Formats: sequence, C-alpha cells, structure tokens
Amino acid sequence: MGDSYFPANGNGGYDVDNYDLAVRYDPLPGMLGGVATVTAKATQDLARFNLDLVGLTVREVTVDGAAARFTRAGQELEITPAAGVTKGRNFTVVVRYDGIPDPLLSGSEARGFFRTLTGAVFVGQPFAATAWYPVNDHPRDRATYTVAVDVPAGLTGVSNGALVDQRSAGNRTVFTWRSDDAMASYLSTLAVGDFDLKAYSRNGVRYWDAVDRILGPGYARAALDQQPMVLDTLASMFGPYPFDIGGAIVHSADAQFALETQTRPVYSPKFFAEGGAGVGVIVHELAHQWFGDNLRLADWRNIWINEGFATYAQWLFNERTGAQSADAAFTKAWADYADDAEFWAVRIGDPGAQNIFNGAVYVRGAMTLHQLRRVVGDKTFFKVIRSWATSRAGTAVTIEEFITHAETVSGRDLGQFFDVWLFTGVKPTLPGPGGPAAL
Repeated sequence: MGDSYFPANGNGGYDVDNYDLAVRYDPLPGMLGGVATVTAKATQDLARFNLDLVGLTVREVTVDGAAARFTRAGQELEITPAAGVTKGRNFTVVVRYDGIPDPLLSGSEARGFFRTLTGAVFVGQPFAATAWYPVNDHPRDRATYTVAVDVPAGLTGVSNGALVDQRSAGNRTVFTWRSDDAMASYLSTLAVGDFDLKAYSRNGVRYWDAVDRILGPGYARAALDQQPMVLDTLASMFGPYPFDIGGAIVHSADAQFALETQTRPVYSPKFFAEGGAGVGVIVHELAHQWFGDNLRLADWRNIWINEGFATYAQWLFNERTGAQSADAAFTKAWADYADDAEFWAVRIGDPGAQNIFNGAVYVRGAMTLHQLRRVVGDKTFFKVIRSWATSRAGTAVTIEEFITHAETVSGRDLGQFFDVWLFTGVKPTLPGPGGPAAL
C-alpha cells in the first residue's frame, strides 16, 4: 500500500469488500482456529497476491473454490491461485488456519493479543488484526465484517457492530456480530471472556456494552451510561453520529490503553478504577468515531488528524458541559510544557513511526486546533470542523487535504500557521494578550 511509516503493511492489487470470519477460541490452552472468507475485487491482473498474517498455521487456501498454492514469509501470506485473476473481477479467498496467537505481539502496548483469566482480547494500533485473521492490513482498504465467535458455554464472544445471532449447542455458544459500515482493519476487534453483556437503545443508537465480570458488579457502569449524552454532545459540534451502533468493551487484560475500535471502543479497566471517572477517555474514543473511523487515515504519517482532533474534542466537550473552557485547557497545556524541549521538538504533522503515539501528537495536536480556532474565529472554526467531518465521510484523508479544506472554508491562507504548528520542531510564539494567534 506504500505507507510512509509501515511499508510492509497492506497489499496492492485488490480491494477487499467483506471479511466473513468464523473463529473458535479456547482459553485453555489459548488455541484460536478460524476460517476467513475474504471477498475482494482485483484492481489489476493478478497472478498472485498477498494477505497479512502473523504467526498461526495456515492449513488450506482456496480461491473461487479451487485449491491455491501459498507460502509464508514474515507477516506475508503469498497466494497463487490455480488461475490468474483479471482486473475488475470479483473473487473469493477462503483461508483455514489455527494456532496459539503469537505472544510477541503483546510486547507492544499499542497492538496485539492479550490473554485474560477467562479469555483474550485482540486489539491494537497501528496493527493487530494480523494476530487473529488474514487481512489486507492498512486503513486505506476498509471493508464490512461478519464475525462468528465460537466459545465455551458460559463465556461471551464480542466484536464490532450488531449482535445478529446467538446460538448454543452442547457445551459451545456462537455469537455472530455484523458490521455493515465498512471499517479499517485495525479498528476490528475480538474479545472472549466472562463478560456481562448489556444491550439497550438510546436516541436511535443500539448499544452493546461488555464488561468483564472479574472487575466486579456494576464496574464502569456509571461512565458507560453517559455514552448517549456524549454522542449527542459531539454530534452537536461535528454532525450526526456516523453509525447506528455503539457500545464498549471493558476487559481485564494487561493492555494499558483504550482504542477506538469502530462502534465499540475497547478500554483498559484502569480508566474506570477508583479515582478515575472514565468519561474523558469515553469522549476521546467516541470522538474518534468521526475522526479516525468514519474519516480514516490515508497514511500513518497523518496520525494528527486522528489524535489531535480526538484530544481537542475532549476540550470542547468539557467546554460545552461547563467543566472547563478550551481556553483554560490550552493555557494549562502551554504552562505544563513551557520548558519541555522534547515536547516541542516533535513535528506532529510528520512525527516519525516511533512517535505516532507521542504525547505531543495528542496535546500539541489539540493546541494546534485551538490556535486555529483563535485565528479564524468560532463561527468559521466550527464550520471547518463540521464540514470536514460530513463532506469527507467514509473516505481516507490526509493532513494536506485538511489544510486545503480549512483554507477554502475560511477564505484564508493558513500555510504559515500550519507549518509552524505541525511541521516545525520548535515552540511557536504566541501573540500578545487579546490578539489572534500569529500566522
């Protein structure tokens, strides 16, 4: 796919339309088995093509029902069909595989496979889907999903989208989840465990919240109950919620992060522990449903248009709900990082692969948007943000496209402003009291 930071991720030559995943997970010994049916369209003539898969053992591959040859090299599953696939043709790949997911993936806080006492969670960024199914693993190739999770009786399997079927037979239960809104592969998730699964509807949105029972009765419930209010508040600024499904997964794994997995963000329990109300992280991950999920990255270099926007959404939410003004949040951040040379050295518009989760991308990212608001004024700023979210819905976007959009809507040349705030590794100079941010 030619990603600037992760050139090995994703594959050209085809576009995936749908993943139909039938997976079986057994916590002891941690065995995952799956049959992945991948429906795609060739964008060029293909004598062979690749999918991404880490670890696991591939048992069989077919293309349009005929046995196909395959080889493995690193994360690459190279498939040679019995007959070539011509450009423009739809084709179906079926991969049967199994194994114990690679524990090395859990070495990174930002991606992978994490075990719990009663199951596991597959979640991560910028890549983790490769830990549990063969995939074209890049945000530019989004697809719809059906995930059927076969688990031991008494456990629950959770994924994205709507729960469309639940069937028990003998000592097994299969939970089938359907995502009709296409999503990037890193936004897909799978969680298995002893979950309290709560289903409800509010304001036209259907929610499924899954909370690991080991955390205790009612854990995180007070925060999760505020999801409808959070969505309504964000929608008042960014336009209608992009989906009709919502919810959350609160697991008990040793994964100390939250992620905006589409329609059902995944949260570490630490965010809801004693002293942590959890609403702030919910705002952040739900804001990503607009900025990061519905509008997705065209390249991981553009991470600011995910994380800067979601962080500023937290400031805006606090302002709208009377907790703290965005001006006050900016002032505090400016003071907190006043003498932090490393913070200002990060070029957040192109931070480098090693820095895509650096705090500067988040906090300086939000500061950039607040300064843009000061430059163009409130009315124009919110018009910029709302029209960006609505006019580019469902597309892969870049920072350069946002800059062009902001200039078009505001009628101003903002090149110098964005160069200072996004692309230079120095601390900007603020204007005098009461003045607009310097261009």
